[in-house]
Amino acid sequence: MAPRILLDATAVPADRGGLGRYVDGLLAALHTLGADLAVACQRADEQRYGLLAPGARVVAGPAALAHRATRLAWEQSGLPHLAERVGADVIHLPSYTIPIRPGLPTVVTIHDVTLFAEPEPHDPLRTTYVKSATRTAARRATRLIAPSRATRDELVRVLDADPDHIDVACHGVDHQVFHRPDEDEVKRVSDRLGLHGRPYLAYLGALEPRKNVPNLIRGWAQACAGLPDPPALVLAGSGGWDDEVDAALATVPLDLRVVRPGYLPWSSLPGFFGGALVVTLPSRGEGFGLPVLEAMACGAPVLTTRRGPLPEVGGDAVAYTEPDADGIATALAELIGDANRRRELAEAAHARSHRFSWQASAEAHLASYERAVTQYAASR
Repeated sequence: MAPRILLDATAVPADRGGLGRYVDGLLAALHTLGADLAVACQRADEQRYGLLAPGARVVAGPAALAHRATRLAWEQSGLPHLAERVGADVIHLPSYTIPIRPGLPTVVTIHDVTLFAEPEPHDPLRTTYVKSATRTAARRATRLIAPSRATRDELVRVLDADPDHIDVACHGVDHQVFHRPDEDEVKRVSDRLGLHGRPYLAYLGALEPRKNVPNLIRGWAQACAGLPDPPALVLAGSGGWDDEVDAALATVPLDLRVVRPGYLPWSSLPGFFGGALVVTLPSRGEGFGLPVLEAMACGAPVLTTRRGPLPEVGGDAVAYTEPDADGIATALAELIGDANRRRELAEAAHARSHRFSWQASAEAHLASYERAVTQYAASR
């Protein structure tokens, strides 16, 4: 008999971001595969998850779960109680935290360990907490899920995690949501950005040191020097922090344009990615690189780095650069000046994106849940 899974979606933030896309894609695919599901969530997401997984028991927690400290406290006592109430056999925590006494087998997704490996400075308070919580999850979870082989290997190297207790489940992409856009979709996004058909380079992600946005800004400015119609740089995303971003922006010549639209709704992303001259993610570290895959699904030429799992996602279908500003400048200049190369990459990227599906990811998750139940029973 298949286990009943309690998926704790209470950590999904209001702007959803990568964690929200992961939970949404996984939950819908698990439902399609006939999984026995219960979902814990914030009140704002109750209807959404009910539509994504009809028949799943969706339980909204207290309103105060929107506050992080309250949510973490509830996870320690409220989540195990809920698991008992819904008759769960296994709890899946899709972020990096875990109840100390869950009373059931647990599966924790650890998306990346870049805070351990990346030497650049981070918010010290957040770093201390995330490192401690990740170590605890790696030590106490029945099984871990990593979104890539590279992240699995880093878990073993950095945290001395048991490789026999780690399952790799690559993220997928929803090809109905992330698709080649039509002209109207591209025009709507371009007009919303105030570009009105002007060419642009696209970035989507948080402004965190590992994302390497300052070097992207400097490299783009170098690549555009002397161009008669230089593309704008659009830095889209919802938050994060990197003190060097403003310093890099201060050096941008006056004839170049940077657009910072903040959060873009999902419905805008196909037009945003597909309408870009190049989509750029010159990151120093990722756990998977979901924006790269989503841009590929939208038929965009992509420039990224060979760091971590990014080559697992992009393969030969994307262009690569070193993360320094000069390397980014050289790579961008080549792509900006070569329309044929951009078309070739766009075609290859779209074709490769079909190798990744949420159904395949859900199948790997189900296998992990079953291993956790068996492993937990054997340890009793």
